[in-house]
Amino acid sequence: MDSAQALITDPSAWLALVTLVAMEIVLGVDNLIFVALLSSKLPVAQAGRARCIGVGLSLIFRVLLLAGAAYVVHLTRPVFSLFRQAFSWRDLILIAGGLFLVFKATREIHVSVEPKRELKASAPKSPAFLPTVAQITLLDLVFSIDSIITAVGMTDHVVVMVIAVILAVTVMLVASGMLAGFLHKNPTIVMLALGFLLMIGTTLIADGFGFHFPKGYIYAAMAFSAAVEALNTLVRKRRKRPPD
Repeated sequence: MDSAQALITDPSAWLALVTLVAMEIVLGVDNLIFVALLSSKLPVAQAGRARCIGVGLSLIFRVLLLAGAAYVVHLTRPVFSLFRQAFSWRDLILIAGGLFLVFKATREIHVSVEPKRELKASAPKSPAFLPTVAQITLLDLVFSIDSIITAVGMTDHVVVMVIAVILAVTVMLVASGMLAGFLHKNPTIVMLALGFLLMIGTTLIADGFGFHFPKGYIYAAMAFSAAVEALNTLVRKRRKRPPD
């Protein structure tokens, strides 16, 4: 009880909490796009449930990782070397996650541009509920590796880290629902989101091989592309308006 009161009255703990929440939200932009894109392909009745279950399971795994903070630190230690390049468990997780994102985005782009006469099915099938939940859970863990390692290095208080993760995940869950609804109403934006996933997957693979790209550059490119697409959408809507 005394330790809890001391933590509440500690200004450094509050500063660490605010910093961690902001960091988790910023680093969660990549995951937000993936969750929104996956859930937008499900029927409306299942989309919200898939997001809640997938993100909820990943939150549980995040808290377990934070509880084993000493183990998380070991993820950055090299486990083997190949062609003079050392690889840690973190690197392997990022490479695997990046490859999956590239595969997923490429497959979805192929389905979008494939002529309908060449499709085997007469009507597109909705993705299965459980595989979608599993993908959301696993990819959320991949995206959270760096933020968890950073959080462990910023504060020694596990309670502060857990609260920060819960708040950030709650914000992400609400935002992903809004973004999924937007993608559902504006299917032309889906191709832009898939392009983002390709870029994110490529940077994850590069990061796993030791080539780090500053997040600021990636987010700036995404923001610029989104702004251009927003202008294109506005132009298309105005052209559809009947003349006065």
